This record gives sequence, C-alpha cells and structure tokens, in this order.
Amino acid sequence: MRTLNLESDPLAVDVSFTADTFRVTLDDGRELSIPLAWFPRLLHGTLEQREQWELIGRGEGLHWEALDEDISIAGLLAGRGDQTRRRQAVA
Repeated sequence: MRTLNLESDPLAVDVSFTADTFRVTLDDGRELSIPLAWFPRLLHGTLEQREQWELIGRGEGLHWEALDEDISIAGLLAGRGDQTRRRQAVA
C-alpha cells in the first residue's frame, strides 16, 4: 500500500500521453489530465519526443530536452498552461 505524502507539495512520479492529453501521476495518488493544447511544444512534438521526459529535482517539475519544455507541478495544480506565450504577449 502506498503511503500518502500530505506533509509537502506533491511530486510527479510518472507521465503518459493520449492523442490530446498528457497525464501526470503524483506521489500522493492523484492523476492530473492536461490538454496538450495548453503546451504547444508538447502538442507539436512527436510521440517519441514527448516520451523522453525527465523529472526536475525530486519531481517538482517535468523537462523535455528535445522540445525545450519545462513544466512545474505547482503550475499544473494551479491550472496554468504555457507561460511563454503570455510573457511574449505582454512584452
């Protein structure tokens, strides 16, 4: 049986993809389902590129080297998508 980690922020432990979403499994047992449209680099990447993800730190975030994409778990939990587009629009 998995012990829930309620004392700290949840960490990512796994990532999987469907045709239009990606799922992040957290160490507290939750699964997040995020539309690929929120992250254009993932949306336009190949399945092979998407599957080459790695954890940032202990699992505070996700990184895709080939797609130049970094996603924080805190951002996903807050409902934030790709922030680079918003920063460019403001500049």
